[in-house]
Amino acid sequence: MTATRISPETATALAAFLLSMADDEFVIGFSDSEWTGIAPILEEDVAMSSIAQDELGHARALYELLAALLDDGRDADALAYDREPEAYRHAGLLDHPRGDWAMTMARRFLYDTADDARLASVGEVWPPLAELIAKVRREERYHLMHVLAWADRLARAGGESRARFVAALEMLAPDASTVLTIPEGEAALLDAGIITRPMSAAAAAWRAEVAAILGPLGITLTLEPAADAVAARTGHGDAFRWLWGEFTSVRRSEPGATW
Repeated sequence: MTATRISPETATALAAFLLSMADDEFVIGFSDSEWTGIAPILEEDVAMSSIAQDELGHARALYELLAALLDDGRDADALAYDREPEAYRHAGLLDHPRGDWAMTMARRFLYDTADDARLASVGEVWPPLAELIAKVRREERYHLMHVLAWADRLARAGGESRARFVAALEMLAPDASTVLTIPEGEAALLDAGIITRPMSAAAAAWRAEVAAILGPLGITLTLEPAADAVAARTGHGDAFRWLWGEFTSVRRSEPGATW
């Protein structure tokens, strides 16, 4: 299936799906880049910088697919930087401020496990996306290994380390399912084979995976589906508005400039 063979209904649904995934990767990538130079240990300065760079690279590739699909004159940079805060469609989980190291690892744990379930749901019928997702999954595997190691380390450490990590998981849990909200036009995406299972099925698999990981660590989380799928990706708060000001500041300093 090529872009020209996608029906208008499917193209609209695909554009919304690409935007949500791109915004997720962009926002968490930029947020985590703030750990560069201040991570708890030197190795994590390197690791978090690398992970953030990967996420921003994934976002750019997804924005480029979206730009080609929309064909409205905007490129990846315009999609990433030239929108107002209300136009971003990232998950509510990523609206929380960076917080301390335990908070960052808790958010990465919930995001990376949910994102893995989402990526596993993408089919192979639209080659541009299928080929990109195959590459992304190879890189995301290492992100998941990294955060699983930290989850185990923090949970088994006891004392304040465990307490902070568990508290962060519990605070973020109500928003964790926002990564796997039902996408706009899901039926069209399923009919076209662009995704191979409903997001509700991906979310069920994700909840089972999280329970299997955290159960042996003595941690139980309640991960309910988002009550409002639209609000889950549009109701951004002050923390994101601050972050938006940071990542758009250079581009807004001289509108129209070529960087």
